[in-house]
Amino acid sequence: MKKIQRLFEIDPWKIATSTLDKENRRLQESLTSIGNGYMGMRGNFEEQYSGDHHLGTYIAGVWYPDKTRVGWWKNGYPDYFGKVINAVNFIAMDLYINDQQVDLAKVSPTDFRMELDMQTGILSRTFTVSLADATVKFSFERFLSIVKRELALINLEAEVIEGHADIKIVSKLDNNVHNEDSNYDERFWEELSQGTTADFSYLTTRTVENNFDIEQFTVTSAMRHDQAPEASIASELCVANTFHFTGDAGDTFSLLKEVLIVTSRDVPAHDHPAKIAELATLYAGSYQSLREEQVNAWKARWALADVIIEGDAAAQQGIRFNLFQLFSTYYGEDERLNIGPKGFTGEKYGGATYWDTEAYAVPLYLALAKPEVTRNLLKYRHNQLPQAHINAQKQGLAGALYPMVTFTGIECHNEWEITFEEIHRNGAIAYAIYNYTNYTGDTTYMKHEGLEVLTEIARFWADRVHYSTRNQAYMIHGVTGPNEYENNINNNWYTNKMAAWVLRYTLENYNKFNKDTTVTISEDEQAKWQDIIDNMYFPEDQELGVFVQHDTFLDKDLMPVSELDPKHLPLNQNWSWDHILRSCFIKQADVLQGIYFFGDQFTKEEKQRNFDFYEPMTVHESSLSPSIHAILAAELGMEEKALEMYERTARLDLDNYNNDTDDGLHITSMTGSWLAIVQGFAQMKTDHDHLGFAPFLPSTWQSYAFHINYRDRLIFVSVDDTTVTLKKISGAPLPIKLYGEDYTLEDEVTAAIV
Repeated sequence: MKKIQRLFEIDPWKIATSTLDKENRRLQESLTSIGNGYMGMRGNFEEQYSGDHHLGTYIAGVWYPDKTRVGWWKNGYPDYFGKVINAVNFIAMDLYINDQQVDLAKVSPTDFRMELDMQTGILSRTFTVSLADATVKFSFERFLSIVKRELALINLEAEVIEGHADIKIVSKLDNNVHNEDSNYDERFWEELSQGTTADFSYLTTRTVENNFDIEQFTVTSAMRHDQAPEASIASELCVANTFHFTGDAGDTFSLLKEVLIVTSRDVPAHDHPAKIAELATLYAGSYQSLREEQVNAWKARWALADVIIEGDAAAQQGIRFNLFQLFSTYYGEDERLNIGPKGFTGEKYGGATYWDTEAYAVPLYLALAKPEVTRNLLKYRHNQLPQAHINAQKQGLAGALYPMVTFTGIECHNEWEITFEEIHRNGAIAYAIYNYTNYTGDTTYMKHEGLEVLTEIARFWADRVHYSTRNQAYMIHGVTGPNEYENNINNNWYTNKMAAWVLRYTLENYNKFNKDTTVTISEDEQAKWQDIIDNMYFPEDQELGVFVQHDTFLDKDLMPVSELDPKHLPLNQNWSWDHILRSCFIKQADVLQGIYFFGDQFTKEEKQRNFDFYEPMTVHESSLSPSIHAILAAELGMEEKALEMYERTARLDLDNYNNDTDDGLHITSMTGSWLAIVQGFAQMKTDHDHLGFAPFLPSTWQSYAFHINYRDRLIFVSVDDTTVTLKKISGAPLPIKLYGEDYTLEDEVTAAIV
């Protein structure tokens, strides 16, 4: 049994603790991260904290191209490694009591309490400290507005409990920050200007110059308070306002800090002062009114997105935590942005875009947001089609190769086995177009931008395959499949499957819509693609009855994970890479990923044999793995395994399953908990223009319920131990399937659970 690490109380709506865990401060910071799609931060303290922790504030779309050239440079490598960079620490409010600094790493507080309210997006903290013959209770509350995206608010209250206290507060905009992954503490920011006006203190910084013709980003942060500062202090990359309060036992004080952030992504640098002034007027309001606005906005989001689970508080907390963090990272307002695997919670994975978005996030956003949100995700890739051409050309190949890791569409990851072997991500880009078209029924994107993208991806696959005369089949060598614990393999079943499917799907839609599109595919190309489709090689083993992960997989020493000594897990933290590559152990769904994508193409018996063969060898050390296994296990009636995998994906970060949450949350994989419930336990399927359900109730739950948007209908699904109810909240009547039987959903359909 995996040892879990649970730092916070089980609560359906809060991430809360009364313990300041100094040994696990980084993990606490990750789990109390907040964001609003425009900016975000880890759950850092406002005041100085000298103990081990990870200070991190990040702004969407602001990044830096870092050097990657090394002595063993190969042709085709990316020119740079793109990385998200730590930005201005605008919450900083250093505290002093009678000239002694409050530092919870050095002073043990009493009455410590920290709560992240997921209903409202508000993070609060209280603690009491005794210093210099005085005892003071401090209370902080902060949020990043999801209504006014450039706005952050920090409210501080102090109460003198004992003695006489002279309290000094130094409120700062501090850009003296470093990345955890930087080389030799290198800085990524230079100061352009700072100062104090009648209304604001401000700091304008710019990313340092780079050698790759990537734009330098300028960020202006401005702060004002509800009281006049005693003094303003300027230093390099930092501006500060100081405040003093003096009182005796029973006296209370408060200070509100309002911060505005503007970047050159939206406003030219020379216009920042005017924009700050404009926003200050536009966003004016009392703390209570702005707080109420935040509460109401989150309430509206939850009205659609919430999944309600009765009977299992840990499961309930897990799904809400994941939905909260997803919508704090991305809500579709800006088509220039995508969903980074760590969001605003850390620097690992560079804050860039991966295939996670198309493979895992698109289904959730289709169901829980307007279609325009998913369409913006598709536009993001279409806008970067020219750069995808460049990526393919660097490898001497035709068509478009979408990047594994990117900010601009140009590949910016420096590991060969990931960057140019894990080409299956090209198939996920195409699958997202299918998913959007199939789910919404809207073919307008397909007829134009969609076919452009599909055609160029298809041209890449047609050039990347080679024909084996000996085997009389097309093959794809030198790849890394979804299982990244094997590199440079030949004929990964999943990759070959995706390549053939993209060619088929592109041809089908070209023949359907060629009168509506500007895309041209010659007859010779069409014939070549059809030949590849008809003669693609798929490794199989007739005796085992399974699709073989790649040509030599069965030559390995095959054994289940259960035979490993638990001290070896996670493998990626205990074994050498050489040891991992030679083993049979699987990081995440690989063959099973393809069976999940194309479930209607396989029999139940085929699914069962492959699941029974591969899952026991899977260590689930990718955050993306448990959800796929949960969905397939649910379909196969393996309810105990489905629930085990749900718990792992829902509480992956909350319980630190893989011992890797201290450097940030696994944002894109958080979709997995929703997928496990909706596509798994409820068995929602949308293939062949039909919406269908075949729900079951996990044995430890009393009920669950959720909403989905589907083709201009809003549907509420509820499941208890006896009954499944589908209720149409809005929209026209809809044909549906429930346990394979046909119904028309006019108002409500109820059936006995099977």
